[in-house]
Amino acid sequence: MANRERTNGQTPRDGARWDYSPAPEARNIVKIKPRYGLFINGEFVEPKSGQYFTTINPANEEVLAEVAYAGPEDVDRAVRAAREAYEKIWSKLPGKERAKYLFRIARIIQERSREFAVLESLDGGKPIRESRDVDIPLASAHFFYHAGWADKLEYAFHGRRPRPLGVAGQIIPWNFPLLMAAWKIAPALACGNTVVLKPAETTPLTALLLCEVFQQAELPPGVVNIITGDGQTGAWLVQHPDLDKIAFTGSTEVGKKIQKAVAGTRKRLTLELGGKAANVIFEDAAIDQAIEGIVNGIYFNQGHVCCAGSRLLVEESIYEVVVRKLKRRIELLRVGDPLDKNTDVGAINSLMQLRKIEHLVQVGVQEGAEIHQSSCPLPERGYWFRPTFFTRVSMAHTIAREEIFGPVLAVLTFRTPEEAAEIANNTRYGLSAGVWTNKGSKYLAFASRLKAGVVWCNTYNKFDPASPFGGYKESGFGREGGIHGLSAYVASGEW
Repeated sequence: MANRERTNGQTPRDGARWDYSPAPEARNIVKIKPRYGLFINGEFVEPKSGQYFTTINPANEEVLAEVAYAGPEDVDRAVRAAREAYEKIWSKLPGKERAKYLFRIARIIQERSREFAVLESLDGGKPIRESRDVDIPLASAHFFYHAGWADKLEYAFHGRRPRPLGVAGQIIPWNFPLLMAAWKIAPALACGNTVVLKPAETTPLTALLLCEVFQQAELPPGVVNIITGDGQTGAWLVQHPDLDKIAFTGSTEVGKKIQKAVAGTRKRLTLELGGKAANVIFEDAAIDQAIEGIVNGIYFNQGHVCCAGSRLLVEESIYEVVVRKLKRRIELLRVGDPLDKNTDVGAINSLMQLRKIEHLVQVGVQEGAEIHQSSCPLPERGYWFRPTFFTRVSMAHTIAREEIFGPVLAVLTFRTPEEAAEIANNTRYGLSAGVWTNKGSKYLAFASRLKAGVVWCNTYNKFDPASPFGGYKESGFGREGGIHGLSAYVASGEW
């Protein structure tokens, strides 16, 4: 129910934001343990390192749990468990039997979706609406999709006899903790590989809850092992000599280090790294629809996606109307408790990330860009940043070149499609882009000029397990999802 108190004396028709009564999701739907061990060989075990670290709720800085820190001995123990499970069990199972496990996992995630959604929002700070409506359903969908391929790999790679690689080491970031885990684990298992996965140190809890799902699905011990820790733990995993594959999603800087570390080894490698995506609006676009797509692409997820549309390219003839509508729209966004179903923009994941956002925004101001921010109140505790965008921006500005990973948008203008393509491609990244136009021929012609792995038309941030995702240039290489994603987990085989 909406309170009948209006903002600034305006009515909703005037563009004011109703002050809705809180509608929080029940936190007690999920039980968080005080301490978590490592998941190795099908059970939770204490770390050989003897060390633990805390994971917190970024919305109020509350300590949620202590989590085991995996040292080199723990990494080795996990890899050895995965190798034994691969050689004795998983690689010998027919595809249809592997598929049964994947189907079970997918169904259990669906059954426990509310529990996962609440935990994801608690640990990561994202609004419950995004966790509930996007992350968890997509995670389940990836297991369903890849279960369907497990006994059909000969059709995916016609004329070949695909065989698994062996043991895959996988490292995922904090922006989509459960979805990224599903994104990587599902294709690896479908193709007959076993896994050692390391989640981000700031968001380990849904990955650890996923371990309970593996136990519930009676997945054979050692097929999936989950170790927690920081970047050093990830480095130990990458350097382990008994891995056949490394899959990493994260920053470009870390991706370069991983590429150097595996150079000259037998390990296969896929990298999904940073981005500085361009959202391009032509004058014939449905502007209100485009504004919603922009908001979805940069603000609803706090800009915490590598494919966030953090550069907005607007045709000069509609620049003023787009900026006016964008100003009005960010004023309507609600920033607050991630568990509140009314919340549009949640908390920044960590204090370190908040400081990075603040620094880059300050640089934007110092370099002469004009800043526009929502006037919404922010909670007193936790890590928060107002929805922000800059005008009077050129590609000489740092905010137009560097990945901010926060709810910050840089608005640029163009006069011709050729100029728009030149600006969009003028970046070291090449992960994604969006095009807004009512002319299909214009979209197809323009999209072919963009150096981006994914190009959306009249929408943004839409994902499907059957659609491959990945980038060019410093956004990495390899694809995840679809048949292209399967190919990253199979050896060439025989023709």
